[in-house]
Amino acid sequence: MSTPASTTSRFTTRLLADGREILYVDEAGTPERTAEDLRPVEPRVQSGELRHDALVDDWVAVAAHRQHRTFMPPKDECPLCPAGHGSVPSEIPEGDYQVVVFENRFPSYAVTSVGADAPDPRGIFGTRPAVGRCEVVCFTSDHEASFKDLPVERVRTVIDTWAQRTEALGAIPEVEHVFVFENRGREIGVTLPHPHGQIYAYPYLPDRTKALLDAARRHHGRTGRLLGADILAAEQADGSRVVVSGTHWTAYVPFAARWPVEVHLAPHRDVPDLVALDDDERDELAVIYRDLLGRLDRYYVTEDGSPVKLPYIAAWQQAPAKTGRDVSRLHLQLMSVLRGPGRLKFLAGSESGVGGWVNDVAPERAAARLREVAP
Repeated sequence: MSTPASTTSRFTTRLLADGREILYVDEAGTPERTAEDLRPVEPRVQSGELRHDALVDDWVAVAAHRQHRTFMPPKDECPLCPAGHGSVPSEIPEGDYQVVVFENRFPSYAVTSVGADAPDPRGIFGTRPAVGRCEVVCFTSDHEASFKDLPVERVRTVIDTWAQRTEALGAIPEVEHVFVFENRGREIGVTLPHPHGQIYAYPYLPDRTKALLDAARRHHGRTGRLLGADILAAEQADGSRVVVSGTHWTAYVPFAARWPVEVHLAPHRDVPDLVALDDDERDELAVIYRDLLGRLDRYYVTEDGSPVKLPYIAAWQQAPAKTGRDVSRLHLQLMSVLRGPGRLKFLAGSESGVGGWVNDVAPERAAARLREVAP
């Protein structure tokens, strides 16, 4: 593995009133972060339990406390704005910030869990603690911004943050997989409009992660090569679905795209995760990723010619923390449920019932549109 890239960002860890960690990530020259969380101390929320779905051999986190989490508050009640910027106490004690990471107040997985190991002698109703970690990553203190609005230097700081958290969370003994993602838009299920993402550290391999790993292992067993590298090479050779290509990264609409708008962004070098990216790769990623997000917001226009703010999920598919790292290859999956202005793709009978995906948009057409809307 290559040496992780160096960074000039400063990482400062503090504690919130209930004992949760908060991590400030600042560019060089920023004043020290010393503000204390003056909110009354409340009991820290524990995660629920994992229940084994024997029908498909998978796990489901049962976290009933999440029903009470904050839902789409007005701007002056946003808990992600800096302290003093609204009418309710903030999760972030400082009066301003650049990038902030903190433990989720309503976690699906946490360092403490009310669940317990309960093997079922029938092999049907097994449970285990939902031990892991859920973190919130705030990209900016500006409530009205989007990720694409960040300066390139700030995007690079976010990338360094993702890498640092991937390494730290992956080292936790119980953690099997670290998933870095951003949800944007009410249509996706966002509950806070402030620009932010999340990181989930799972104590098991989620279903898609298992599927990616299984396919990678089969391909490597047959060919001795990495599946991700061969897919990238094939997309580059075909060219019809390539959106943008740089020195270190290529973005393309996958041949078998499932979503109306879906783009994969892959490094040219074989790396398992964000941690392994070097300085040059991180620098170019900051530019290309920001470019792609801008194109998403120009992809659709209304009848009067106004651009549509596209809801999306940005999902980093990384190698598992402790297995399969020799065959796994990093890539970003950008996807949207919007199949036209005001029209959603619903995961209806075929998709939800049996997992049989149907895409109404030809991947080549989607790629051509994404090239059209270049800045």
